[in-house]
Amino acid sequence: MRKCMILMMAALLALGHVSALGEAAEPLYRSDFSAGTDGWYARSTGAATLSVLPEAALRIVGRTDSWNSPGRDFELIPGGKYTLSVQVRQDGMDSAPFMISVAHSMDGVESYENLAHGDAPRGEWTELSGTYTAGEFDRFVLYVETVGASELDFDIRDFTLDAPEGLPEAKPTPQPMVIEPAEDLPSLKEVYAGKFDFGICVSPMMVGTPKLMKFIDSQFNILTPENELKPDAVLDVGASRKLAEQDETAVAVHFDSARPLLDYAKANGVKVHGHVLVWHSQTPDAFFHEGYSSDAPLVSREVMLARLENYIREIMAYMGENYPGVIVSWDVVNEAVDDSTGALRSSPWLTVIGEDYLARAFEFARKYAPEGTLLYYNDYNTAYLNKQNGIVKLLESLIAEGNIDGYGFQMHHALASPTMKEITASVERIAKLGLKLRVSELDITVGNNSEDSFTRQAKMYAEIMKLLLAHAEQFEAVQIWGLTDSMSWRASQFPLLFDGHRNPKPAFWAVADPDSVE
Repeated sequence: MRKCMILMMAALLALGHVSALGEAAEPLYRSDFSAGTDGWYARSTGAATLSVLPEAALRIVGRTDSWNSPGRDFELIPGGKYTLSVQVRQDGMDSAPFMISVAHSMDGVESYENLAHGDAPRGEWTELSGTYTAGEFDRFVLYVETVGASELDFDIRDFTLDAPEGLPEAKPTPQPMVIEPAEDLPSLKEVYAGKFDFGICVSPMMVGTPKLMKFIDSQFNILTPENELKPDAVLDVGASRKLAEQDETAVAVHFDSARPLLDYAKANGVKVHGHVLVWHSQTPDAFFHEGYSSDAPLVSREVMLARLENYIREIMAYMGENYPGVIVSWDVVNEAVDDSTGALRSSPWLTVIGEDYLARAFEFARKYAPEGTLLYYNDYNTAYLNKQNGIVKLLESLIAEGNIDGYGFQMHHALASPTMKEITASVERIAKLGLKLRVSELDITVGNNSEDSFTRQAKMYAEIMKLLLAHAEQFEAVQIWGLTDSMSWRASQFPLLFDGHRNPKPAFWAVADPDSVE
């Protein structure tokens, strides 16, 4: 769609435009697949394809990864507040989780946000809907993907995009991101040397940009792959399916996505934190079914325990042979506690194995991990009491088993919530358990990019760093979840230390010198 058309529509919307019949105006965009794909294309490495169905819907087949998806470029206006929706249908699973996401780019550097979530029962059209405030990017691709279920065929129809409050005036195209290392910045890894490692999560795009990695190396000394060691990137479902013809417990893995980061870390002597072995999300549904087929019944507890052990063994063996000493720690299990009840979260792991799946995962990780590798349980919302109670109960049971080393705080916070009092209480309570600690994922969102918001953000970063320094003897690492605001999974809320042009924000200076912030 042309930008001039969007601006014209925006002006009409801003004036409260209605049709001659008194009805609300049509949305800015509505998909119509009656005459073709309407500009949509298959996002994949080449295997996935799209076809148009007679019922004015679009089908994607041949997927090999959860991000393989129907996508379309949209000329969105930075600062514009959009609503979006789509109907999805699938026939391969009893229920499948879907997302509407956006891939946004600045000067060719791509990052992502998830905008809407929903579960689609087998054979039923299900609507997903959400909102998006467009950030400062020069390209936007909206797409529909699955969470896990990487080989699932599915259909979409009636994708709509609107801006009910009108759109701001289009701004000039953002300037290219500066990626020459700034020589006058303090190095965070040097600031915290002798206290704990200071790190960041990275994507394959970042690893493939040498100038960007030079800057990252100047600031950070431990890296976490954003998605490339998660189960849907590591489990080779097709190869495992072939092995299952002879042995249902056999597991095949591959590291195509993670290899560039691991090669970089090995060549440059940089530590890597492994994320993640066991998770309810981004794990292929086929992993839990007979013959690695989502249409088949679930496997028995005994088979799944053997698959879990073989999966962890294969990963550790590969890393030990090809990247000895590179991965210094692992998130063995991620986000297993329910947010509201504090009980274990409902998941295929819980359904097939039972409540001891976490203990067995740590047992197998300890059995096969190289000596000295630290094993963590990792979770978010630790500052909220109901979940915190469940996390503490879980950690106490794992400590009794003797295979856990530490706890990872996902500190995805906002200015308003949780409070520093709640954050402090959670850190102090977990610290009393005697475990090693890390902040595995740190970012702080703000409502806008005003000077006041960034000042308040900097103060909260400083207060968190002061808290962590007070417990430095237990913290192994602090890792920021992204480099620049434009690369963040929460890009529209400006959560990180550097802006989209890689300029340091007040938050950077607050982290570099917490005592300088009052």
